[in-house]
Amino acid sequence: MRYDSDEMERQAILAAAARMCAAARTAPKAKGADNILTMVLTGEDKKDLTDKMREIAATGNPAVQFFNRDADNVDAAQAIVLIGAKPARAGLKVCGFCGFDSCASADAAGARCAFNMIDLGIAVGSAASVAADCRVDSRVLYSAGKAAQLMEYEEFDVIWLGVPIAAYGKSPFFDRKAQK
Repeated sequence: MRYDSDEMERQAILAAAARMCAAARTAPKAKGADNILTMVLTGEDKKDLTDKMREIAATGNPAVQFFNRDADNVDAAQAIVLIGAKPARAGLKVCGFCGFDSCASADAAGARCAFNMIDLGIAVGSAASVAADCRVDSRVLYSAGKAAQLMEYEEFDVIWLGVPIAAYGKSPFFDRKAQK
């Protein structure tokens, strides 16, 4: 059987995405508690995400105009890996990293656990490292994660970050123009 470059690159992207999800899952976590979720979007599901990103940009708020540029990047990518953190507390006796004196105070205020967000960052860094090891281009996007959060992929509030990936002759994430 013969496989052309498009097919082999599609397979490479999906293999890289799977390895990125595994890296996020096995990344170190506070107190060993696994609150990380992963998801890969391609095709129409990826388009739905970029539509949501453009919808956010269309609110007219100048602070979110870069969502359009980032949506273009996700459109150009062959896949996007979403890595998220479920709502959870580390439950440490002494902490305060979230800015509150106790987990109970943080819960009452609806604050996120800082350790949960640290775990998310470590998981995303581990996944991005795998993308580099697989020689696929990537970029971490808060904007794609925010759109994913609003898409409500889970029945609970997940904080997501998006990592679009591509295997082309030139990275679609390199010449990013700032949105005015």
